[in-house]
Amino acid sequence: MRSIRPLLASTGLAAALALTATACGPGDDSKPSASSTSQGKGEQGLPDDVAGALKKHGVDLDKWKDGEWKNWDKSKWLREAKDFANPVIAGLWKPERMKSAKDPQKTMDASDISGGAGVTDPEPRPVQAKAESLPYHNYAAPVGKVFFDSPKGAMVCSGTVVKDPAHPGRSNLVWTAGHCVHAGGQGGWYRNIAFVPAYNDQGKSAAQLRNAQPQEVAPYGAYWADWASTSGEWITGGGPTGGSGAPYDYAVLHVKPENGTKSLEETVGNALTVNFSTPAAHSVSAMGAWGYPAAPPYDGLKMFKCVDRPGRLSISPSTPAMYRIGCTMTGGSSGGGWFITGRSGKAELVSNTSIGPVTSGWLAGPQLGAGAQQIFTQMSQKYGGR
Repeated sequence: MRSIRPLLASTGLAAALALTATACGPGDDSKPSASSTSQGKGEQGLPDDVAGALKKHGVDLDKWKDGEWKNWDKSKWLREAKDFANPVIAGLWKPERMKSAKDPQKTMDASDISGGAGVTDPEPRPVQAKAESLPYHNYAAPVGKVFFDSPKGAMVCSGTVVKDPAHPGRSNLVWTAGHCVHAGGQGGWYRNIAFVPAYNDQGKSAAQLRNAQPQEVAPYGAYWADWASTSGEWITGGGPTGGSGAPYDYAVLHVKPENGTKSLEETVGNALTVNFSTPAAHSVSAMGAWGYPAAPPYDGLKMFKCVDRPGRLSISPSTPAMYRIGCTMTGGSSGGGWFITGRSGKAELVSNTSIGPVTSGWLAGPQLGAGAQQIFTQMSQKYGGR
């Protein structure tokens, strides 16, 4: 076992936020809920009811894996919660394809914000994002990249391995943003969703990665989502600039390895507790956001972090206020976890990156309350043991 050091660095606002891992490193030997109730396995290892739903939509899974997934015709774009499907296409996410994935930049556009007076705090000063220490598996192993295909091509977000209460020590759950898995009101589920923890573990440049081995890009391998849940509010109201769904822009993935049998948590060696208590922004001295920003001036290859005292952002008087911090990270960091120090002294996930202004400078993330907890609990109980 190698020694793992804290992930969250201290700032002038607060003491260090401890987020540590304890596992061996790579290569060592040592709406509400969008989930379905079926436990049966059908074609391609999908639940029976999902395979049946796909047939109703005229989707042949063999043709899908042979390239039919590239058909984004409205009749082929599954949008309902019960219709999620993500058959593994072995070898699709090769290192070069991962590097070419773009950020969902339009979703980061928050230029049209009209919150209620007295709810939105003054815009925070930009906090310059800091590069995470290397290698990532020693400092931030649970943080990684979420890859997916959209009508615009290969896309990328960020995500975090989180603890599964129903399967302690064996979690296969990843927390990310709703807009990283579903297009919202005008679209459906994205395709070929996969999670790569500690992506580009050594923080190499594009030139250095040109001839990189797969394990250099994906030290723990790729984990495909075999189920996803996001909020009903995001599915119905989410949009290119967040829309009314932004305060509910969160999602949980259940993943499985493309190769191997160990759980994600066992492989990575750590997972974060999700805190659904929605602590008041002004009661938190520091909140940290982690992710892989991909829009300029970043290139999506390296992990960055921001730590700031959070404020409130309201996009509508009828929806909950969001957390907001100063941060220069851009698109691609979407979905990355936001952490605070919990009562136990350990880091806990309380939000994820959702929206930010076109010019960057700050990020906003949803509060994770009862709706988010319901989605998470159903995912844990109904899919966590797969």
